[in-house]
Amino acid sequence: MNLTNLEKKLLAAAKANPPGDEAPYAFEKRVMAHIRSRPGLDSCGVWAQALWRASAPCVGIMLLLTAWSLFSPNGGQGTNLAQDFDNTVLAAVEPEPSADSTW
Repeated sequence: MNLTNLEKKLLAAAKANPPGDEAPYAFEKRVMAHIRSRPGLDSCGVWAQALWRASAPCVGIMLLLTAWSLFSPNGGQGTNLAQDFDNTVLAAVEPEPSADSTW
C-alpha cells in the first residue's frame, strides 16, 4: 500500500469533516473536579511499600551470607575476633618489647 496516498486520503477526510466548535456543557469544570477528587500522594505509604518490597531480598542475602560463613573452609572457627579486635585497637598503645633496651 502506498503510504503517501493513504496519508493524502486521511488528510482529505479530516478536512472534509471538521470538528464541532462546541464542547459539552461544563466540560472543563467536570474535568477539573475529577482531577481535584483524586487523593494526594502519600509519601509515607510509598516509602513503606518500597521497604516491604526490599525486605525479602535482604533476608535472602542474609541467609546466603550466613550459609557462606558457616560452610567456608574455616567454618567460622579457629579465630577469636574479640582478641583480634583488641590487638588491633591497642596496637598503638602497647609498647613493643625491644631487644636492645638501653633505657
